[in-house]
Amino acid sequence: MESYILDWAGLLLRWLHVITAIAWVGSSFYFVFLDSSLTPPVDDDLKKQGVSGELWAVHGGGFYHPVKFNVSPPKMPDHLHWFYWESYTTWLSGFALLTVSYLWNANIYLVTPGDPNAMSSAAAIGSALAFLVVFWLLYDFICRTFGQKKNGDATVGALVLVLVCIAAYLACHIFPGQAAFLLVGAMIATSMSANVFFWIIPGQRKVVAALKAGDPVDPRHGQRAKQRSVHNTYFTLPVLFAMLSNHYGWLYSHKMNWVVLIGMMFAGAAIRQFFVMRHGYKLGRNSHPWPYAACGVAALLAVFVWLKPAPAPAAAAPATPVAVTTAPAAAAPAATQSAESATPAAGGEGFAKVNAIFQQHCVLCHGAAIQQKAVRLDSPEAVKSHAQQIYQQVVQLKKMPFGNPGALSDDERNLVKTWYESGAAVN
Repeated sequence: MESYILDWAGLLLRWLHVITAIAWVGSSFYFVFLDSSLTPPVDDDLKKQGVSGELWAVHGGGFYHPVKFNVSPPKMPDHLHWFYWESYTTWLSGFALLTVSYLWNANIYLVTPGDPNAMSSAAAIGSALAFLVVFWLLYDFICRTFGQKKNGDATVGALVLVLVCIAAYLACHIFPGQAAFLLVGAMIATSMSANVFFWIIPGQRKVVAALKAGDPVDPRHGQRAKQRSVHNTYFTLPVLFAMLSNHYGWLYSHKMNWVVLIGMMFAGAAIRQFFVMRHGYKLGRNSHPWPYAACGVAALLAVFVWLKPAPAPAAAAPATPVAVTTAPAAAAPAATQSAESATPAAGGEGFAKVNAIFQQHCVLCHGAAIQQKAVRLDSPEAVKSHAQQIYQQVVQLKKMPFGNPGALSDDERNLVKTWYESGAAVN
């Protein structure tokens, strides 16, 4: 019953998380586009009001005319929309999903099964939460220390890149790959939401309060909020990659998975930079940003080529028939034994052995009565269709059987490994 409840909690939380993330990312992308697409106002009345940029757009059969005021409008409107619940709800739902999916089953997802030096579940949970908090503190320190200095944006960018690389390396050496990728994404996403909570919204509230009180508006609040907002837009694609990566075991199970993670996140940030600068290019504000897109695509191609699987080993050739001679009869058993040892472990007897493992340990949750994760392993055809998933979960990640990975011995896992790498034959 616990598993059923957790599945429902995971489904509903994931649904909510995706919906709110779409709203948050969408509004972030829109305002970055808006800032990059504004043109100086041509109307004298707008200039007198302190408007620094305007945009005419058409959407859904209507015409829109957003304008941006330099620092603040001359008078506060009666109704002012704030953009923050998209961020808060995305983080809250994401943390709840992390709790249900990973922290609740820390002994399976945050600890490498069978590792004699593995942390306890409590230590793994504490370490995972520490990644979220410590990264934010260090990132915030970098922004506050260097963000307002000359060439501060470049310095902050370089230091944050180094910080992310260090965090990725540590996560991939402390946690199993699947958890490490997800935690790095959650770590960056936590800082994104913290930017909204600690800097962007408080700065905007101070500006609004000063306007209502008739006091001069300090432009630093807007500048700091804008800086953190720009950081968030570059974080977006790396975070989305990290969140989606848990569906692809060949990414996070690589022995150099931290390099894979850094390469993919770098590609996302470079491609995002291309789209940010593309809006300004259309207005003649900067050169064409194609080098950023080229860098991102080159990084993706490099990872693609690097992770290319090795060719499957050729099946062992059948044993050479032993010629009948006048040799003593005692030699016959030795020839028979040699022929048997040359038989590949893929099909025939090899599948019979791994199928016995599946029937004993897997069919209870992946059979006719229950098909967890839509995986069924009670027929040769079904086993064949899920061979790659079996290999990832049983051999590479050693996560199955779920909740009791120690039920399979190393010899049994090696049987599955040999069967898969020899072609995953089922007859």
